[in-house]
Amino acid sequence: MTKTDPKLYLALDNCFAKKRWTSPNEWVKLIHDLGVYYVEASSDNEFDPLYGDPAYLADWLSEMKEACTKWGVHVANFYSGHGSYTTLGLAHTDIRIRDRMLNDWLKPMALLSAQAGAGLGFYCHAYSNAVLQNGQAYMETEQDLYRRLAELAVYCKACGVRTPGVEQMYSPNQIPWTIDGAEKLLREVYRMSSSSPFYLTLDTGHQSGQRRYMRPSASIIREAAGRVRQGERLRDFWLGPETASNLFAELVKSPIEQEVDILTQMDDEMNKFPQLFADYKDGDTYLWLEKLARYSPIIHLQQTNGTSSAHQPFTEEYNSSGVIFGDQVLQAISKSYQDSSVEGMPPVCDEIYLTLEIFAGTSEMNSDIKHKILESVKYWRKYIPQDGIRLSEALRLITLA
Repeated sequence: MTKTDPKLYLALDNCFAKKRWTSPNEWVKLIHDLGVYYVEASSDNEFDPLYGDPAYLADWLSEMKEACTKWGVHVANFYSGHGSYTTLGLAHTDIRIRDRMLNDWLKPMALLSAQAGAGLGFYCHAYSNAVLQNGQAYMETEQDLYRRLAELAVYCKACGVRTPGVEQMYSPNQIPWTIDGAEKLLREVYRMSSSSPFYLTLDTGHQSGQRRYMRPSASIIREAAGRVRQGERLRDFWLGPETASNLFAELVKSPIEQEVDILTQMDDEMNKFPQLFADYKDGDTYLWLEKLARYSPIIHLQQTNGTSSAHQPFTEEYNSSGVIFGDQVLQAISKSYQDSSVEGMPPVCDEIYLTLEIFAGTSEMNSDIKHKILESVKYWRKYIPQDGIRLSEALRLITLA
């Protein structure tokens, strides 16, 4: 049964509490009072190993465990924060930084996760534009990233962290950002790590950018060139490699008889960089869930209107224009578990932490932050009324409602 019917838990990322409720005693009690008993602890909330003294981190972990015991709360997963997200990190152009991110950040985080009995999720890499624009450099960087993730997977297995995983993103410089690319990453890391489990975090708002990066047809390029000739500045017009963009600038200025030749050259250049383009399907949240939820022990929940990843709450205001609905999320997860296993992929997950990841603005009032999270919890408790519920039971309750 567990292969097709995972347990579901409602969790809350404590990123909303950073720079406000910063000690474990504070945020554990607050999350308990908001009606959530499973937590994703963000390293931004004062336990980042790059600046946290080892003795401090040991005290922090002890305080967290005591607070969780007192309030009946479980820290299910540790997660990287915004600080590491904003860097090239694990895909840095300098090997010294890549080594430091792996050995001085990710491995200490894995060890902390193991000591807390928690899983580990993260995103701490990006490709520079110079790498994106060089096919050989892209391939080498991709393979180096896979090797490092595989090394981390082996380390996590040895530590006892069952479900390490990387988050999916939505632009070419942050892989995995397409469905096919996510499957490739999981398969390659699993192979390179000698079958040490490694997983994916799906985010319900991280499908908002892919369709900006779809490959344009020749007719679309012709039409765009005509608009530029009339003085229009194009927005969100993606041609992939800069060589194709340079040819487009030439197309705009060239006589009509040269159009076919230039378009052919542009097509040749774009053919060299398939990794810079998404398909229409990659912008579909529910298709991502159908394809990959069974390899996603963490699914980040945010409301979105489909055009941005602003980590909005599930309040009446945002739900009215939102595209993320609890019943459809669960149905998509169910479809994923009904699919046949794919060769070379990690074991299917038996537990999924549906984790609210609601951001708080710097100037936002504390009372407003609490309100929007409380409303979001109320919304999702309609679909996950008790933690550990099997997916089949959650779906049955929806049909009875």
